[in-house]
Amino acid sequence: MSNYIRWSVSLILTVVIAIGLTTIVSAEEQEETLQAEAHHKSLVEVTKHELPEVFARFSFVSDLTFEYPDAVRGIYVTGNSAGGSRFEKLINLINTTDLNAMVIDIKEDNGYVTYQPKEALPYEGVAKNYIKDPKQVLKTLEKEGIYPIARIVVFKDTQLANARPDLSFTQNGEVWKNDKGEAFVSPFKKEVWDYNIDIAKRAAELGFKEIQFDYVRFAEGFEKRDKELEYDLGDYKDEDMNDVKKRVEAVTDFVAYAKKELEYYNVDVSVDIFGYSATIEEAPGIGQNFSRISENVDVISSMIYPSHWTSYFGIDNPDREPYRLTNEYAKVENKVLGALEGPPVSRPWIQDFEAPWLYSGATFQYGVEEVEAQIKALNENGIKEFLLWNSGNSYTEGVDYTPLD
Repeated sequence: MSNYIRWSVSLILTVVIAIGLTTIVSAEEQEETLQAEAHHKSLVEVTKHELPEVFARFSFVSDLTFEYPDAVRGIYVTGNSAGGSRFEKLINLINTTDLNAMVIDIKEDNGYVTYQPKEALPYEGVAKNYIKDPKQVLKTLEKEGIYPIARIVVFKDTQLANARPDLSFTQNGEVWKNDKGEAFVSPFKKEVWDYNIDIAKRAAELGFKEIQFDYVRFAEGFEKRDKELEYDLGDYKDEDMNDVKKRVEAVTDFVAYAKKELEYYNVDVSVDIFGYSATIEEAPGIGQNFSRISENVDVISSMIYPSHWTSYFGIDNPDREPYRLTNEYAKVENKVLGALEGPPVSRPWIQDFEAPWLYSGATFQYGVEEVEAQIKALNENGIKEFLLWNSGNSYTEGVDYTPLD
């Protein structure tokens, strides 16, 4: 009998004992049973989809080894940075500080996949060669002890929208785009879900330990143009709920579906979400319900950049008060997550960039003091994990990332 069959039988017996069954099957009976089953169906034909869930859940084993840090303290890394000369500088930044993780673009904001997969993607031109050898990138991170997270932008996807307008939102027969020329695809369409989850599975197979989904939402202000756009509601067409609830349901269902689909790969699943979503029951236009999304992920990453808030929490100019804004937000989030059974890890995105669009004169500068103020506020509220955002991957030097005792 093969080692695989012996291992399978052993695991089955362990499960049987664990659930309290008292019947013990003899070794001879095990052998006879397995031989009879093999007579009817070759084990070669058995796939992970046909095995019990207890087998499938632990089926994938990566050839790379990463340990989850004491607390993830990471930076955002574009595909160009991961595949270019800046990568070495970012490695050095992490190795000389208390940072320990990288969030690397695998599918970026325009819908491009940042490397060329061995098996072609279904749409021509969506894969770019920004990262020439993603496996080597991961091997480098393994060697340096840096935790790897794959960022996958989901529903903002100009490339997929152009290739498949039927999966997008159209107006007068053309794919609708926002003021920045960006198109979105529909969270109502399961084909869109599967396309992105397939990319996530490929990232997991490369060796990433976490899949971070971003833009898990409708376009900002969607509720103002909902009636102007043409799109397919898919399975949600006949649901007995209003438009807001349908959007929330579709976004939440995608997250739950993705989590289940990725169980086999033994990766954590995280979602980036607007910070203000934690302060209201649900964001009506974009379809984000903070609590319901949080119930379906391992990590929730609120984007709490002070520059992205208007007058909020009684703060007239949040960009100038990073400690106060972060402190007030953390209190709200802790209350919301505290009401959940088995809440996810909180790992907010914090600001390491300037916001010139807010100022007619000189722009308020973000340096060591402003970055450390956000980290301090999170730590004081019991939130030990964070991610730094700078779109150009140029991070402030001299910051003390050491968590508070």
